[in-house]
Amino acid sequence: MEQITLDVQLRKHTGSSQVRRVRRENCIPAVVYGGGAQPAMIKADRKAYDRIYRQHMGESLIYHLNVMDGGAKVADFPAIIKDIQLHPVSEEVIHLDFNRISLDKEIEIKNKIVTKGEAIGIKRDGGTLDHLLRELDIICLPTNIPHHIEIDIANLGIHDSIHVKDLALPPGVRTKHDPESVVVTVAGSMREEAAVPVEGEAAAGTEPEVLKEKKKEEGADAKKPEAKAEGGKKEEKK
Repeated sequence: MEQITLDVQLRKHTGSSQVRRVRRENCIPAVVYGGGAQPAMIKADRKAYDRIYRQHMGESLIYHLNVMDGGAKVADFPAIIKDIQLHPVSEEVIHLDFNRISLDKEIEIKNKIVTKGEAIGIKRDGGTLDHLLRELDIICLPTNIPHHIEIDIANLGIHDSIHVKDLALPPGVRTKHDPESVVVTVAGSMREEAAVPVEGEAAAGTEPEVLKEKKKEEGADAKKPEAKAEGGKKEEKK
């Protein structure tokens, strides 16, 4: 994987007021972790980073950070994005966490899973795609990180699934995910699901004819007036 160069400046002051000041300068506050060193506070030019963010959205990238202090370069090293904080309303990037890495040591990183094609169970049978696993935790050398993991769903019919064990990972890339975990599945349409009776529904909704007739007879008997007792007691004469 290629490294994308990003020039950043050291930040020498902390606190929320300083962070707001950095943002007013049209920069993104950031922190670099890892590499056996103390966390370093930096800031990146917003236009420069946003350009990279838009062009490579959803991809796993290696950055080559050129750390500047004023006009002098004080460090440079490879790093990956550990976390991106977005504004809750505008969704613009407001903070970055980088993780310093070594190119000759394996790392664990999340890799996006993208689908290719349209499932036959959707196109022909009206099903819907359930994308249950959107990122895969992979382990590999930084130079072997794929931009994303692509799966072809064109041949999936209703109730067909793709599992982690079915993924074709690039050479040198492995995962700790459960091989039986479902990545995507094609669910039936709501109309199809409604047409399949739940066990016991039919029996609960209908009654046998004999039972119906018996209930009718019982209802008719209940409506008849009670017959007077034959030879009822005569009125006594005074």
